[in-house]
Amino acid sequence: MTPFWIILAIVAVLLIIIVILYNSLVKTKVRVDEAWSDITVQLKRRLDLIPNLVNTVKGYAKHESDVFEKVTEARANALSAQGVKATAKAEGQFEQALKSLFAVAESYPQLRASENFQQLQSELTDTEDKIMASRRFYNGAARELNIKINTFPSNLIAGMFKFTQREFYEVEDQAAVEKPVDVKF
Repeated sequence: MTPFWIILAIVAVLLIIIVILYNSLVKTKVRVDEAWSDITVQLKRRLDLIPNLVNTVKGYAKHESDVFEKVTEARANALSAQGVKATAKAEGQFEQALKSLFAVAESYPQLRASENFQQLQSELTDTEDKIMASRRFYNGAARELNIKINTFPSNLIAGMFKFTQREFYEVEDQAAVEKPVDVKF
């Protein structure tokens, strides 16, 4: 009778460990999903601000249609991006287009003095800060999940239940994003 209880105790301990590891993986996966959702919410907020910003700048710089088209195209690409890599790439292109828009705005003192433009610029700056924070949170959550998926013994549970690693949110072309925009009139 004693070997039966020992085996039963070992099985019970193993089941408890499996449940704990599984629940830990699920919680971490949900954190990653939540972090990705936060990024998409902030990106959508920024993309919703852009038409107002473009229209404000258009009123002052009617002959800059090429810049407006690039911003509109970049916005459309960002809206349709799916997944971490595609979103990061579209966002990199969008940020370049925004830099061009702000460079155009710099050429118009009346526009820079406009209360509407200043408010939109302030909201956009606030949104950019929130996007950066969301990206950091997502990358931290993805890192935590990836570590759990790759370390023993949780890697055994992750493999059994088909948990997959998440990509980090990285800008496709970091040099292009950091490079100042060259504006020529």
